[in-house]
Amino acid sequence: MVSFINQSVRRTLSQEGLTSFQAQFGERFITSDAVRQHHGTDESPYPVCPPEAVIFPRNIDDVVAAVRLCNKYKVPIIPFGIGSSLEGHILAIEGGVTLDFAEMNKVLAINAEDFTVTVEPGVIRTQLNDEIRHTGLFFPIDPGAYASIGGMAATRASGTNAAVRYGTMRENVVSLKVVTAEGEVIRTSSRARKSSAGYDLTRLFVGSEGTLGIIVEVTVRVYPQPEAVTAAICNFPSLTAAVQSVIEIMQSGVAIARVEFMDERAVAAVNRYSKLGLKETPLLLFEFHGSQTGVREQAEIVQEIVRDNGGMDFEWADRPEDRTRLWTARHNSHYSGLQLRPGSRSVATDVCVPISRLAECVTQTAEDLEAMPFPCTIVGHVGDGNFHVQMLIDPDSEDEWQKSEHINRRLITRAIQMDGTCSGEHGVGVHKMEFLKEEHGEAGLNLMRLIKHAYDPNNIFNPGKLVSWKA
Repeated sequence: MVSFINQSVRRTLSQEGLTSFQAQFGERFITSDAVRQHHGTDESPYPVCPPEAVIFPRNIDDVVAAVRLCNKYKVPIIPFGIGSSLEGHILAIEGGVTLDFAEMNKVLAINAEDFTVTVEPGVIRTQLNDEIRHTGLFFPIDPGAYASIGGMAATRASGTNAAVRYGTMRENVVSLKVVTAEGEVIRTSSRARKSSAGYDLTRLFVGSEGTLGIIVEVTVRVYPQPEAVTAAICNFPSLTAAVQSVIEIMQSGVAIARVEFMDERAVAAVNRYSKLGLKETPLLLFEFHGSQTGVREQAEIVQEIVRDNGGMDFEWADRPEDRTRLWTARHNSHYSGLQLRPGSRSVATDVCVPISRLAECVTQTAEDLEAMPFPCTIVGHVGDGNFHVQMLIDPDSEDEWQKSEHINRRLITRAIQMDGTCSGEHGVGVHKMEFLKEEHGEAGLNLMRLIKHAYDPNNIFNPGKLVSWKA
């Protein structure tokens, strides 16, 4: 695989800069190879690209000090949550310093009456739900990965519980605290349910992928735990039948909590990895939330629709442990896919299209994948028109890398032509930068660049991601 890294753009700390960082952070300014290599690796197909050093901030003051030093010496600063990104978001392609938020992992305030919780950026989504369970509330956004709340806000994450019922991080981040390039701490909004006071700074930073500032505090919406929860699996004779069922379900207005799709290869991989016995045909995995009566009514309507499309009878998972086992298997589909070809590298991509074009887009993509010489799977949060393709390539084969990129380009072009987007939830990172002009137009892309220049005049915040820098 050809490296994308241009060594000529890497910026290194001067001896004066190194001395300043060491004086400020002491042993928490780490330059060992092992730590740097870890922080230059994510779930993307790109080569390891380590930073010059890694800092573990403990509070907002530490972040302010790090940003001011990076701005002074004009070196990049890259926020790091867990490293689960798929598009190269955390790779230090221009060098610089990585901020690992593992030690900023406290739940700061639980305002149960207002349905909000405020956390530090290193809090993991599962940790958040564990800490608020006693209140009868839960945080619904579940991208599957063992992700941090700060990282989820930065990439505008969604997932299995997302836009079908609860929305994405865009709808569920109430307010942020952010450190700007000048080292100032701003709060983007209050905790009020709505506001018409000024620009919506919260939405600007949600999804900015660390390119405009460093998120140091996140206030999110939480929801009452439903009275009844049940899950069901339904198998289909074809991919088209399964996806058409989803379209009709969404058009019927049934408020399902989750609906996930897996093609037959993904099901086979999950069976092997998670030791399940699912039928190896395209399937939908549903979850229903609500009252006992409401859940039963939702399930009856959905079952009638899937039968009309050739779907088999539901296989139910009512017990919490059975539901957890099924959803854990679905969340592990990325890693189960890797087992289809041991030693391979995963090239994962996603798109999102209007629900009316979903069946067409998925079917044409599946036809493209049939011609590929490597294993591929399709899974998706298809209730919101979002699906993912995983391609398992030989990391030493330039030919396979080029074929996977050809599929990626065809998929994204197809989605954009259907009035969709190049990414429903992975984000842009490095991998999808070239498609922003096609999706937003030159004028839209230039406006993004102007925002980047205004917020980050020295181009220190995660450079080389999202939008290209033009001096």
